[in-house]
Order: sequence, then structure tokens, then C-alpha cells
Amino acid sequence: MSPSPSDDADRPTVLAHLSDLHLDDGPRAEERVRRMVRYLVELPGEIDAVLITGDIADRGTEEAYVRTRAVLAPLYERFPVLVCPGNHDEARALRRILLDGGGEGEGTGDGAPVDQVRDVAGTRIVLCDSSVPGRADGLLRPQTLRWLDETLAEAPDRPTLVALHHPPAELGLPYIDGIRLREADRFAAVLRRHPQVAGVLCGHAHTMAVTRFADLPLVCAPGVASSALMPWEQEPGQLWKTLDAPPALAFHVLRNGRLTSHARTVLGDVRTRPAPS
Repeated sequence: MSPSPSDDADRPTVLAHLSDLHLDDGPRAEERVRRMVRYLVELPGEIDAVLITGDIADRGTEEAYVRTRAVLAPLYERFPVLVCPGNHDEARALRRILLDGGGEGEGTGDGAPVDQVRDVAGTRIVLCDSSVPGRADGLLRPQTLRWLDETLAEAPDRPTLVALHHPPAELGLPYIDGIRLREADRFAAVLRRHPQVAGVLCGHAHTMAVTRFADLPLVCAPGVASSALMPWEQEPGQLWKTLDAPPALAFHVLRNGRLTSHARTVLGDVRTRPAPS
């Protein structure tokens, strides 16, 4: 029996959301990413796409992106893979190697932001480049904000998610809050003009965090390479992140304009199928 049109309208869009892979940071980071890739390709059920919100390569070298593409190859073979850059990334190499030279926005030259829009199972995913060369904090440049406004205006009736690397709101994490998105009010003003936007997805924080921004859900994916420590977890003088926690990701489910998000940690011996009896 074929699905009815109403069944199609009710079908959710499901995204796996990874962030902060820092993949050229030694064999430990690569093992964690490979563990995540294996988990996703072995899922017994279907998801619609994999979203990666930046800091994919720790030092942003061309060699790192070539290696990254090889490590992520099983994801590219099975799913649409959506990528936006973070502050550790080098936009030109990322565009050429991970996006196959793609990217939209106002121009695709060496200095152009890597802005994109992708259609995934009836949902528009709009990816904005918040990276600023040489800086850890983020900014959406005027051409990105202009492009975002025009892109959202093109499809006012399509459910839409907007993704970027830097959180545009405080998360209660002093280090991350100090390097979040600057001039976020300009971003909020664009989003408020487009009620089809159901939520904002980001990374950078190395922890799952959920709050509100521009009257929308704002969801930060946990980190693959490491996990942030909450202020009440840190000893005096301790680094803001820990390498001991397992890699983690978020799943986002968008149905009828409502966004629901789930967090998952991926252990080394994780099984997604029942063991044989």
C-alpha cells in the first residue's frame, strides 16, 4: 500500500549532527571519528543526512582534509553529508575537498564565505559560514546575512533549519561564551523575518546544549574529539574540556515544524543491532 500525501507530509526529517571532529589532532581523534562513522553506517534504520558543523580539521591543512575525506568516505557513500566550516577550518581547502568545489552565497572565490542551502527529505538546511580567519570567535559577514535573508525568502512555506559553527547565544560556559558568535543581533533580525525557520543548529561548544535564540530552539551538538566541562565540574586551573568522555552526537527530528533533539554517546563496543541468539 503506497503512502498517502498526508503520510508524506507527516514524515519526519531525521539528521545526525556531528561537530568538532578536530581530525588531524593525532590517532586518538581519528579513532573517535572512525567509531562515529561505523556507528552511523551500521544503523539499522534510515536517517536522511549527516550534518557536520565545523572544526573538522584541527589545523586546517590540505593534507588534513584529504585524510578527513578518506575517513568520512563511508558516510559520503551512504548519506548526504552537509558541512560548514568552523574556526579551526580553512575554507578554501574545505570547499574544494569536502564540498567538491561547491558552496553558494555571493561568489565562490578564495575569500568568499562557504554558504550553502541543501534540500533534505522536504526540509531546507541552510548552512552559514561563521568562521573568521585567525580568530576563535565567529561572525556572519554582511554578504552571508544578505544571502541568508534572500535564501529564506525564496521558500517561505518550506520547513527550514539554519546551521552554523558558532553559538549565537550564551551557554553558561565561560570559555565558549567568550568566543561565540559576535553581532548575533543581526542574525536574529534576519531569522525573525522568516517564520518557516524551525530551529538553529551549531557546534563549537563540545557539549550538547539547548536554549533559545531569536524565539527559536538553539541546539549545540556535542563534540566528537572532546567534551566540555561544566564550570561546576572543573577543578581550579583545569582545562575547559576533557578527553575522557566518549564521542557523542545529536539526532534532530523535524516533523510538522516541530524540532526534537536527542543526544547519543558512542562507546567502543556499541551495537545497534540485536546480538544473535
